[in-house]
Amino acid sequence: MKYPILIPNIFNFPFTYESDLDLKVGDYVYVPFGKSKITGVVWNSFEKKNNKNFQIKKILKKIEIESLKKETITFLNWFSEYNLVPKGMCLKLLLLSGEAITNFEDEDYQSYNKKKFVNNFTLSSDQRETLDEMSKKNNKFRVHLLQGTTGSGKTIVYFKHIKQLLEKGLQAMILLPEIGLTAEFENKFKEFFGFSAAVWHSGVTPKKKKIIWSGISSGKINVIIGARSSLFLPFKNLGIIIVDEEHDQSFKQDEGVIYNARDMAIARANFENIPINLVTAVPSIETYANIKKKKYSVSRLTKRYKDANLPSYEIIDLKKNILDKQSWIANETLEKVNSHLKKNDQVLFFINRRGFAPYALCKKCLNVFSCPNCSINLVYHKHKNKLLCHYCGFQSQLNRNCKKGETCDFVFSGPGVERISEEVKLKFPSKKMLIFSSDTMNKKSSKNKLEDIVKGKIDILIGTQLISKGFHFPKLNCIVILDIDLNSNGHDLRTAEKNLQLYHQLSGRAGRTGKPATVYFQTYNSNQRIINQITNPDPFIFLENELKLREKNNLPPYERFVSLILSSINEKNLEKESMNIKKMLLKSLNDKVLGPVNAPIYRVKRKYRQRLLIRSKKGSNIQKRLSEILIAYKLPKEIKLTVDVDPITFN
Repeated sequence: MKYPILIPNIFNFPFTYESDLDLKVGDYVYVPFGKSKITGVVWNSFEKKNNKNFQIKKILKKIEIESLKKETITFLNWFSEYNLVPKGMCLKLLLLSGEAITNFEDEDYQSYNKKKFVNNFTLSSDQRETLDEMSKKNNKFRVHLLQGTTGSGKTIVYFKHIKQLLEKGLQAMILLPEIGLTAEFENKFKEFFGFSAAVWHSGVTPKKKKIIWSGISSGKINVIIGARSSLFLPFKNLGIIIVDEEHDQSFKQDEGVIYNARDMAIARANFENIPINLVTAVPSIETYANIKKKKYSVSRLTKRYKDANLPSYEIIDLKKNILDKQSWIANETLEKVNSHLKKNDQVLFFINRRGFAPYALCKKCLNVFSCPNCSINLVYHKHKNKLLCHYCGFQSQLNRNCKKGETCDFVFSGPGVERISEEVKLKFPSKKMLIFSSDTMNKKSSKNKLEDIVKGKIDILIGTQLISKGFHFPKLNCIVILDIDLNSNGHDLRTAEKNLQLYHQLSGRAGRTGKPATVYFQTYNSNQRIINQITNPDPFIFLENELKLREKNNLPPYERFVSLILSSINEKNLEKESMNIKKMLLKSLNDKVLGPVNAPIYRVKRKYRQRLLIRSKKGSNIQKRLSEILIAYKLPKEIKLTVDVDPITFN
């Protein structure tokens, strides 16, 4: 008998094999492919017929594990069409290093097995009402937004909801945007449920991943706390999906297979016919639009847990408070910080830049040092005493030869967290401080550092936006935002939305235990409209105005954007091919095609980059038409084409 077998590679169709085995859709098998043996899955459709006659090879063996569910296969087929990704590459996202993992011994799953649920968490009346609202359609697909002020207890509410479904023998998936720093979240989960969730991200060891993959497939593991990639795990009996911090741009995978994990989670919930909860303090504009259309239901928690007050806000006008030379913190700010430190408050200085300085300039030859592989400046990291590229990872020493025949004499322009840390040490020499960025909080010691912050052993934090992502620091009652002006400019259509989300999340770290807290904005901008927008306790007011602006200008979510990014080491050929693709698109589509233009970061990893943007009406099925066009177009091997459906950045 002939079977369609999809294998995890770049092909967009299954291959035909034959076997005397009685196989069904979703069975995992070993098949010969070229000179190797490879894992494949019995798919739900055969490859399209062609005129070539190929020898049909035999299936070697069936792998004796739980079959892949038909709903998951349907989801992967849809994912492939929506994101213009070959079906084989979608299967590769599901398999573990190209393999399907056979079952382990029961004791390997023991720590993940649900035992007796802990029931010492009491909900407020608002939280109970929200839980009742979320539980109305527990047995079928619906999208529900749980919007709540930071510190309002959203996590406990959806934990209670998960508990209802686990008690019915179902599995749960919790997607988080920054999985590498979830020790606090894991502890909260174990404290509530009495057992450990399985954690899934790139840092998990291969052996543990095998145990988790097989445990999810066999139904012996109940809950996954995971990064984007956990969306593709082969759940046996998935009952609910949670997307926490649904607005966070980290859910967008922007390398390799490009997709938005939040949107794909909604699609998977739809194919599985299960509920999905989106959770945030400030929804994305797309989510808010769907609430307005009544496609999503919504619950709102407007009070903080135990009625803790939201922080107050003060503006420190830098036109009136002139900064000292080589200083980034105003004297008035220092006075405010001192008053908080005297009350034993924890203080955070926020600047959204890693390293010491974003520019390294030679004052002899006036040369700003940029990456040789990317069209971007090198950032000076003083702790490493190196210039680094944040795009390709290129590193350079400081001992460079000057264009004037001498050794360069460096001047460092602009502040990063390391530079602010140096100034803070000078101003507050007796205080214990810590830099909180991806450079310092991605190691095994991070767990201990987080515990020190929570226990109040750290007096002053200097942090990037990483610190805004869902942490609970009970003693943090003073936040100083140093670079509000720098983040309120730019040509990104999402700038205002991003600022609203970032600063709401950031201010939400303060005053969570009821003690008075203040957020201070250092700014040169006498127009306070932006700050008033991002500090309004009701983000829906801003989102309503932003949505009207998007509708007026036919911007997402009212139009579908699809980006085409072409890259090549040959600049002239790239320009020529970009124009050829545009001509073909204009000939084949009725949609607007903008570009080609040089990407804002024109060169990355030694490849030049050009962008085209297709603007299409919603519901026009642009992906299907575009797929047919691109399949027919013969692109030179030296040029890489990347398709980004629903782009959120335009770098």
